[in-house]
Amino acid sequence: MRIGWIGFHYEGLSSFENLLDLGYRIEIFITLKEENLLRKSGYSKDYESYCKKYSIPVYYVENINSQEAEILMLKYDLDICFVIGWGQIINDKLLKIPKYGMIGAHASLLPENKGSAPINWSIIKGESKTGNTLIKLNPGVDEGDIIDQIEIDITPFDTCKTLYDKVSDTNKVMIQRALENYAEGTLFSKKQPKTTSEVLPRRRPSDGNIDWSKESYEIFNFIRALTEPYPGAYTYLDGEKWIIWNTSLLPYIKSGIFKPGQIIGPVVNNKKEACGSLVACGDGFIIIHEMQNETGQKFSGYDLAQFKFKSKFFVNEQQK
Repeated sequence: MRIGWIGFHYEGLSSFENLLDLGYRIEIFITLKEENLLRKSGYSKDYESYCKKYSIPVYYVENINSQEAEILMLKYDLDICFVIGWGQIINDKLLKIPKYGMIGAHASLLPENKGSAPINWSIIKGESKTGNTLIKLNPGVDEGDIIDQIEIDITPFDTCKTLYDKVSDTNKVMIQRALENYAEGTLFSKKQPKTTSEVLPRRRPSDGNIDWSKESYEIFNFIRALTEPYPGAYTYLDGEKWIIWNTSLLPYIKSGIFKPGQIIGPVVNNKKEACGSLVACGDGFIIIHEMQNETGQKFSGYDLAQFKFKSKFFVNEQQK
């Protein structure tokens, strides 16, 4: 069985490693050129280490639909090619080159939440469940036939990082299962059910602007959806940009006399990492535990509780 792999995101790394450990041979690995890779969130350079260890040819492209990529795919005469964690839509001509086609994964329970950043959006929207779907790729946006699907719970303790770890685990299960079924001649797929849901829009770093007029649970979800390895949710204090990486959500209490974004004061605890700063939202409060200024300096826990804020209000980009 001749297998190819296209990707860069760490969500596919454990699956990649698992196949190699199981004795599968990956004939070719295609990833982004360095300058393109550095503009992406969640990328992993560890793929290259595995490729070196197992003598897998590595090729770097700017656009997967280039003539260069087409020549490479034809050269390696693949049976199957996995596309895991790749942002570009692959054209029909390239999809047809492997004998079975190309197989991708989308981090939602398709047909719901098609489109960009489904994990981030699912947390922002306050959903309690998501999933991961293995599909046979076609030129549409996440419209391919479903090969396999696994449901994933979203808990209040999850962040985008922990959810992508769960996605990574399900990728490993589904990809191994798909190859076993392919070898037995039982790899089947089914059409996606119809849905009226809109395709999720692409998220950019500028979409991380915190709106303090929202309720506390919405802001809490927003921050944990965009935390590392993503660029983070941000706010402004005295004209300076601050990224907020970690918060706690308090039981719902009306913020009353306090205004959105108002810094109430320090939160102290005998464990330094539990300290922080209490901030009012449109309704309710959150505790900030870790934040970072424009120079890259981070303040967390005890140090954040001791931090002397010049102003008493965080503001959004439009208010600065």
